Amino acid sequence: MKNIAILGSTGSIGKSALQVVEKYPERFRVVALAACKNHELLLEQIKRFKPEVAALSDPEAARALSGKTVVPVLSGEEGLMKAATYEGASFVVSAIVGFAGLAPTLAAIRAGKDIGLANKEALVTAGDLVMSEAGRYGVKVLPVDSEHSAVFQCLNGNGGDFRGDIILTASGGPFLGKRAEELEGVTAGEAINHPNWRMGRKISVDSATLMNKGLEVIEAHHLFNLPPERIKVLVHPQSIVHSMVEFPDGSIIAQMSVPDMKAPIAYALSWPERLPGVIPRLDLTRFDGLSFSKPDTGAFPCLLYAYRALREGGTMPAVLNAANEAAVGAFLAGEIGFNDIPAIIKETMALHARRDLIEEKSVIEADSGARKSSSELIGKIRDKRRKIF
Repeated sequence: MKNIAILGSTGSIGKSALQVVEKYPERFRVVALAACKNHELLLEQIKRFKPEVAALSDPEAARALSGKTVVPVLSGEEGLMKAATYEGASFVVSAIVGFAGLAPTLAAIRAGKDIGLANKEALVTAGDLVMSEAGRYGVKVLPVDSEHSAVFQCLNGNGGDFRGDIILTASGGPFLGKRAEELEGVTAGEAINHPNWRMGRKISVDSATLMNKGLEVIEAHHLFNLPPERIKVLVHPQSIVHSMVEFPDGSIIAQMSVPDMKAPIAYALSWPERLPGVIPRLDLTRFDGLSFSKPDTGAFPCLLYAYRALREGGTMPAVLNAANEAAVGAFLAGEIGFNDIPAIIKETMALHARRDLIEEKSVIEADSGARKSSSELIGKIRDKRRKIF
């Protein structure tokens, strides 16, 4: 029996993880659940899975929940950290969205917990630190992102001296094939309407801008210890091939399945075993063909900015991530347009000089400074839009 803590249990990954746990009660037990402020859904999860402890980072939401359950309810950032390091858990699913997931992920690693990593921002902003700490504490970091899980599966059994390339696939999102000028008036509702995957609002917008793939490139660099030039991206609209590995002899191994996040989640939870019946079987006869193409970085330049941040290294990936989080939040709030997102990221990166990434403090300072710059840029765009309309 594996005892699990799920950070971000009310989000899309957290809910899928709980579905896997529920399907295999003889294998997994939830001992800690943590979320931001959705206390209604967390209460339902508490009743269903009976954890030993729960946490809400929003203090008001924690107060609302605490009177409705006998399970201890922890509050605020301190409560989140206690859930991440809960003594009864041996495995932590890190699925908190954004930079907020870095601190609890590091805390869980330092507490000796193996990690099922869905929070890509932890590796994007502080990958060297996260992987170094994982090595120091003898912790396994298992990818939950479908693309990285696919690479992990393709490489399994091939040793640590991999000399080929990896190919991450991107669906292209809801605006595949559109030119930059056609994206000027798209709405948040259109951007989050992903054709293949059901995800949270922020990651859906990241998919639409191709920033999600850029973040995954940085994440892959840290997970598989590969330089940027050996991490490639291809657009694959069908979302059947989740990623590929190209070996020096020209052979390519691909991992394929229906697009369902329960598969990579289950593999991370059960590794090195595979659980039966996690997702529907793939019927290849239903597809006329599987297509691949190069990404259009003219219309979707966020992918280029991610490669640039990775090559510069140091604190620049943290700057990239902070600017993106700020810009996507403003877009979802209706304050800026879709094409303003990459413009804000590019300008924020230009405003910040790269610094060496020495410790967690350096990441926090870079994140804070980039958010300040991005906020000022967003304010200028917002004021200009108000004058026009």
